[in-house]
Amino acid sequence: MRLLKFYTFLFLAIFALASCKDTSKKVDSTTTEKESKPDSTKIKEKKVVENEEEENFELDEDNAIDFFFNYEKTLTANKVKITTGLGSFTVELYENVPYHRANFIYLTEQGYFDKTQFHRVVKNFIIQGGNSDDAKTARKRLKIGRYLLPPDTRKGHKHHRGTISMPSSEMDNPHKLASPYEFFIVVTDPGSYHLDDNYTPFGRVIEGMDVVDKINNVPVEKGDWPMRNVYIEKAEVIE
Repeated sequence: MRLLKFYTFLFLAIFALASCKDTSKKVDSTTTEKESKPDSTKIKEKKVVENEEEENFELDEDNAIDFFFNYEKTLTANKVKITTGLGSFTVELYENVPYHRANFIYLTEQGYFDKTQFHRVVKNFIIQGGNSDDAKTARKRLKIGRYLLPPDTRKGHKHHRGTISMPSSEMDNPHKLASPYEFFIVVTDPGSYHLDDNYTPFGRVIEGMDVVDKINNVPVEKGDWPMRNVYIEKAEVIE
C-alpha cells in the first residue's frame, strides 16, 4: 500500500512539473511573438512626425549650404522651362555651379517662381525675374526660408548674351552674396562682361531667346518696372 502511494505521489509530481514547463513555454512563445510584431500605432506616429518636420522645414543661413550640397546629388535634370504671358523659354543649368543650380531647381520644384514677375527690365541689358508686389510671393519666401548663396564666379562662365545669373542681395552685403529668389538674363549682344567678377552665371537660355528679347522690349516706367506686368505663369523642371 505504501509503495502504491509512493508511486501515485511520484506520478502526480512529474505531471505537475510537466504542466509548469508547458505553461512556461506558452508564455515565452506568446511574449516573443508579441515583441516581434511592429507596433502599427508607433509607425503611424513616426510617419506623422516625419511629415510635419518636412512641412515645417525652413532654409536659413546655417543649413542652406549643407542642404543644397546633398540635394544637388539627387538631381538628374538640369533644364527649366519658364512660361510667361509672352511665350516660353528654356534654360540649361551648369553642373559645375552646384549650389546655384540646386537652388534654382529646388525653388522651381517648390512652385516658388509661379506667378512671380519680371519686375525689372533694362533695355538692351537684362531682364530680371523672381519677385513680385503680390503678398503671396512674400509668404512663399517666408515659408521656404531666409538665406543667401555664396558667389561662384571662378568656373569659367561669362555673361554672354542669354546667360542666366543671380543678383546680389539688397541686404548689407559686402561679399556680394546672391539673392536666391531672383535671377537675371543678359540680352546684350555679345554680352555684358563687366558683370563677370561680381555675379554668378549658372546657366544659359538654349531655346526661346526671342521671348526673352520680347520681354526686354516691353514699355517700362520709372525704376525699370514694366508698365504691364509680365508674369511667370509656370516654371517646370524638364529632362
